Amino acid sequence: MHLARELVTELVAHVTAVSPAEGCGLLAMDPAGTVRRVYCLDNAADSPVRFTVDPDGHFAALRDAEANGWRIGGVFHSHPRSAAVPSRTDVLGALDPDWVHLIIGLAGATPEVRAWWIRHGRCTEEPVTMSEDRLPCR
Repeated sequence: MHLARELVTELVAHVTAVSPAEGCGLLAMDPAGTVRRVYCLDNAADSPVRFTVDPDGHFAALRDAEANGWRIGGVFHSHPRSAAVPSRTDVLGALDPDWVHLIIGLAGATPEVRAWWIRHGRCTEEPVTMSEDRLPCR
């Protein structure tokens, strides 16, 4: 997974601002699978151990992505007190095997950003690379 550094900055700022609750949102991808926009959304669960993407925000993100020729291809959330690896709750809640799960771990001195495919209860890490590309955020 390739991410523009400015998108990572946006994600980290969002999840840090809402900590100790988990921060969350959606990832819009172009047809080639490049993350084009992040949608920083409310966690309707307002919990430090689980997240639920706000339904109204989800719908608005979906409309915006489709208007730009993109698709919602993933979700992101934070682990305020643990590493950026899928928890049991994450695995049980992963409903779409075609979505990538970007997790931001805030337990260490520096935020940890890792991506995962969660398919049929199995987790496979997707390497994350970052660049200085300028892509739109929201």
